[in-house]
Amino acid sequence: MDRRSWCRRSMAAVAAFALAGLGGCAGVLGREPLRVNLVGVEPLPGEGLEMRLAVKLRVQNPNEVPLEFQGVSLDLDVGGQSFAFGVSPERGQVPAFGETVLMVPASVSAWAVVRQVIGLASGERRRFDVRLRGRMHGPGIGGAPFESTAEIELPASLLGR
Repeated sequence: MDRRSWCRRSMAAVAAFALAGLGGCAGVLGREPLRVNLVGVEPLPGEGLEMRLAVKLRVQNPNEVPLEFQGVSLDLDVGGQSFAFGVSPERGQVPAFGETVLMVPASVSAWAVVRQVIGLASGERRRFDVRLRGRMHGPGIGGAPFESTAEIELPASLLGR
């Protein structure tokens, strides 16, 4: 086989792999995004000044194919600032047109708590934007990202007004 022939075959093989990869991406990109809601937060034992939370998520899959996952990661921002982050090695499946509830242990640094307490004590903040984002990790292209936002307004009675 001469060099020119070998180059053509190599380029054809690379093009075939690239097209096959793009076809796989199109299938994944055509999915509806997951719907994820924060449904509960419970305390867990922590270390030193660290707070630990059990973050419960309801994950809904609006697609006609089940979603296999091999881990979950999340970030929770409060008032536009990082508050908690967590990972779970939990494995499972969210059924097609179905839902499941997951628990993800999360860490909250002492500094994040101090920032929020100062914001409350100053009386400047009664409303908090809460943003939950993360990824259901899985086989293939890396899983499915999710994001959910909400606004929480604290009652004046809670702030001593």
